[in-house]
Amino acid sequence: MNQFIVADSTRCIGCRTCEIACSTAHSPAGAITPATFSPRLKVVKTAMITMPVLCRQCENAPCANACPAGAIVYQQNSVQVRQSLCIGCKACSLACPFGMISVVGTATNDARPPAYHATALKCDICSGRDQGPACVEMCPTGALKLMRPEELERNQRQKQQAVANGLI
Repeated sequence: MNQFIVADSTRCIGCRTCEIACSTAHSPAGAITPATFSPRLKVVKTAMITMPVLCRQCENAPCANACPAGAIVYQQNSVQVRQSLCIGCKACSLACPFGMISVVGTATNDARPPAYHATALKCDICSGRDQGPACVEMCPTGALKLMRPEELERNQRQKQQAVANGLI
């Protein structure tokens, strides 16, 4: 079972700290500019609610099934994009039921003329980061939480016991 991040809309204040933390965690040398600001989550604000929306790390990931290059794989308890294999075709973006895959382009200066390469970006739960997801760590209100498979199972058992005891 995949781990994933859950958001509590009652705690989110729409400060976008999570977006900044995400973009910083995935930027070279941790420096972001307007050109490199590419968070892998999106804070959605409506008249009634404000909350970050992230990749749900689907068990049967439609994005991976749609990828013709095999660039989206299950690794380290999450769904990951292998950037070196991504061809920028946007099939994963169309297949994602939550709209949480963006395809961004970057110019590479190692070719004459400079080449343009598009790649898919999605939440990878900061897989290479020892402290865990940057968005969860930096959220000032604790609106984001990393849900691990064992915690999900524990929550299910508690709900089942509550139902069996007539509490729900």
